[in-house]
Amino acid sequence: MHLIETRDLTYSYRGDRNALDGINFIAPRNARIAVIGSNGAGKSTLFKQFNGIFRPTSGSVLVRGEPITKENLHEVRKFVGIVFQNPDDQIFAPTVELDVGFGPTNLGLDEETIHHRVHEALRIMGIEDLAHRVPHHLSGGEKKRVAIAGIIAMEPGVLVLDEPTAGLDPQGVHDLMGFINSLSKRFGMTVIFSTHDVSVVPEIADYVYVMHRGRFVLEGKVEEIFLEPDLLRSLRLDVPVLPKLIRSLQKNGIPVPMAYTYEDAERALIQAYKGKQ
Repeated sequence: MHLIETRDLTYSYRGDRNALDGINFIAPRNARIAVIGSNGAGKSTLFKQFNGIFRPTSGSVLVRGEPITKENLHEVRKFVGIVFQNPDDQIFAPTVELDVGFGPTNLGLDEETIHHRVHEALRIMGIEDLAHRVPHHLSGGEKKRVAIAGIIAMEPGVLVLDEPTAGLDPQGVHDLMGFINSLSKRFGMTVIFSTHDVSVVPEIADYVYVMHRGRFVLEGKVEEIFLEPDLLRSLRLDVPVLPKLIRSLQKNGIPVPMAYTYEDAERALIQAYKGKQ
């Protein structure tokens, strides 16, 4: 049983062309899934289907094998937590601590459990020092961390991040990538994220869906997706710099094995260098 599955999912905005057109998507347990595409591809619209914010025009969305209904909507939203691209859409409490505690409070948890979850979420996100700050006085990166902490405190089975790196500085992007990887490795949580910045994908995804005009035009493992540079460029996407560099070295006669992450590229280049000696 998959945690999330869509079957021939179609969605249109009041008679316009389909914003989603025949989407078939699977999110298994303990997975890291990227949905990449240029702005307007339909990524945000798709994500809003995952916990019932939007309902299909046709087709279906299954969460833990069950269609989303009015009766199970509350449970679905506990299980599938979404962090929107703009954190201001989710932050409204007078302090960070209260904001992060809003979700657990609405779950009807006791005060001790709420306190534990809030402080654990703040710790995971590295923002314990912000607990008593006013959220709207924070930087964009800090607000994004608060929004994520608010979802983490609800302990969902699936975390959905819409353009999580948007507006972050390089250190913020690095920290976020480490956080996403820790959720999968340490907590067994499935993470689904969207981005048009392909450079982060090899570091934090196992499987990739490429989206264009409401459809999936390509899907596969990271190494399969980036073997299609011409297709990606036609969709206003690019190949990450590391495989692009290694492919250039290979074309110039340097026997370097293909690599997609920094660690793999470092290992490959060291091996190639030692082989030349």
